[in-house]
Amino acid sequence: MSDPSFFGYGSLVNLATHNYLNPRKAHLSGWQRVWQQSNIYPVAFLSVHPATGAIDGIVADVPGGDWTALDERENAYTRHDVSAALGGQTAIYQADPAKIAPASAGQPILLSYLDVVVQGFLQQFGEDGVCDFFASTDGWTHIKDDRHDPQYPRFQTLTKTEMALVDAHRAKLPA
Repeated sequence: MSDPSFFGYGSLVNLATHNYLNPRKAHLSGWQRVWQQSNIYPVAFLSVHPATGAIDGIVADVPGGDWTALDERENAYTRHDVSAALGGQTAIYQADPAKIAPASAGQPILLSYLDVVVQGFLQQFGEDGVCDFFASTDGWTHIKDDRHDPQYPRFQTLTKTEMALVDAHRAKLPA
């Protein structure tokens, strides 16, 4: 029997943020990525919701089905089965409705978080993947520039080229 897996669509796409085994690119239909307001954090975080679209991400194995560490990391989420769409025993994390704030909360997106996500998409899917990430994500709100004092716990150091890519896409977002 093989290990179960998760589908990562945000920071989990950046393999430097975890050590889960056998990461591989995946395409998931029937879901859309969204920046979600939170009632447990002072910032927005990525989630997904069922939709007609599709998103790219990675699938990686959870050795022995021991979800404890990943569930702890993803404590603002609930795990949902997407095995029918991806095969094997595969789960996705979606924001826990009890931890969502109204859209009017106006919480910012941390640039250090966005940097990690974009770096992962660049490494896994190239510049086209980065473009697709921005195009296939809803709920954009203002972005707090914490790049020089990162507040995101799994922040990564970006190259100047990677930072320029993030900044170029940020400039195209609605005000």
